[in-house]
Amino acid sequence: MTAATPIEVHESGDAALRVVATSPDRERNWAAVHALAAWLETADVDGVHGAVPTYDSVLVEFDPYVTSARQIRAFVLLGMRQLDYVGAPARMPRQFDVPVVYGGEYGPDLQKVADHEGLSVAEIIALHTAKSYVIRCLGAPAGSPMMDGPDFPLPVPRLKDPRLSVPAGAVSVAGRQAVIAPASAPGGWCVIGQTPLTVLNPDRQPLVPYLPGDLLRFHELPADEFDRLAGLELEASA
Repeated sequence: MTAATPIEVHESGDAALRVVATSPDRERNWAAVHALAAWLETADVDGVHGAVPTYDSVLVEFDPYVTSARQIRAFVLLGMRQLDYVGAPARMPRQFDVPVVYGGEYGPDLQKVADHEGLSVAEIIALHTAKSYVIRCLGAPAGSPMMDGPDFPLPVPRLKDPRLSVPAGAVSVAGRQAVIAPASAPGGWCVIGQTPLTVLNPDRQPLVPYLPGDLLRFHELPADEFDRLAGLELEASA
């Protein structure tokens, strides 16, 4: 039995609860909310539509005509007790390798990020490709893999004027986070590169191939190789 992870449960409108893990350990909080979301998805609780985990919280959506916030809160507390007692089932993370063309038309903000960090473009690329990133949660649009960012000296500011359209495959950074855009959408993050791989497949279930907890690593790709790989789907390498 492990020590209980402290949580707070807040009503979020009349059809959802937001469960926040509040321990001082960020990794423990992330693991706890994702384990709770997985438990709720398999518990077959009447009236629960879904559980959406993020970095330290999970939004539990329910039908107020079938159940109530009080009942769902009780299920949440039951789930946390069970997970604290038996632990969460282990899932081996998969590795995804992502080729990226940096700079130029593919990464229009690369030089801006380098100037902000006081580093060269080559140093920014080296830091961005230096490690594997844990996918912390899926965000908008369309299941974007939200990750802790590279080990840059400073947080990266968002654009003062967001773009009306960022292309699918755009590789971006902001604050201390990193992301890939699975689909074209407006965006205010700094785009430093683009992958030619297709991330989102509307004919596939799930729409994106990765899950929270999987690992993703970027690799530099020469610009003249972009077209050769364009259209190939992102797949796990291990």
